[in-house]
Amino acid sequence: MSARHPIISVTGSSGAGTTSVRNTFEQIFRREDVSAVYIEGDGFHAFDRETMHAMMAAEPTLSHFAPRANLLPELEEVFRTYGESGRGRTRHYVHDVEDAARYGRPQGSFTEWEDFEPGSDLLFYEGLHGCVVDQSLDLARYPDLKIGVVPVINLEWIQKLHRDRSFRGYSTDAVTDVILRRMPDYVQTICPQFSWTDINFQRVPTVDTSNPFIARWIPTADESMVVIRFKDPKGIDFSYLRSMLEGSFMSRANSIVIPGGKLDLAMQLILTPIIMQLVERKRRLA
Repeated sequence: MSARHPIISVTGSSGAGTTSVRNTFEQIFRREDVSAVYIEGDGFHAFDRETMHAMMAAEPTLSHFAPRANLLPELEEVFRTYGESGRGRTRHYVHDVEDAARYGRPQGSFTEWEDFEPGSDLLFYEGLHGCVVDQSLDLARYPDLKIGVVPVINLEWIQKLHRDRSFRGYSTDAVTDVILRRMPDYVQTICPQFSWTDINFQRVPTVDTSNPFIARWIPTADESMVVIRFKDPKGIDFSYLRSMLEGSFMSRANSIVIPGGKLDLAMQLILTPIIMQLVERKRRLA
């Protein structure tokens, strides 16, 4: 961790809602005049789309969740370098037609590596592998604030099925095959990361999701609750949070449960003072 060059890592599996969380962080950064540089986890995939498809055809259990399908040593080096000097580099993965028009690159490819703009207040990572720890890697040691974003698994599958069928044109059988392919890496690589995070946001539906493969719609925010778990609850004013978040309650000494529609407000209340503490400490040392 670095007082001069803080790092925030948001880790969540595909379809977990990390993009919405990033939007909340961007609102806080804009409101509080915080200059951030961004890393998207997709930019550290090891292979472009064509190569990855060929590799998956030859190896049925390979998925983007797997460490070997990603440049995790390079990501760790960026974390280390930024923490030491405020420098680093990243690139973008070109997902769709809009990305292709924006970056001038074909879909499924990568942009060139680019150095971070100098003078940033912090680094913000959002992706699948921000807290991977194994025999050769320790990405969790670098971020100053580690956030986990994960729905219960049936809800995650519903979200992935809906997104891939509606926006990417896949069949239910094709998406199911992807889910099955990812399960070993989900268990071995994704889940363990949420033990390293400082705060976890887990969305839990309050409607029946028993068979996610036939669900016709994603449960709405009003049909969900969110469990917020603090690794270290010391200094968290739960009484204040409960007074500000109508319908919330404590489920454990380190966990508060809120209505799903209150997630954005809860994140603003919880994260703004933490972010400002990091930034103010950095600016005092500048």
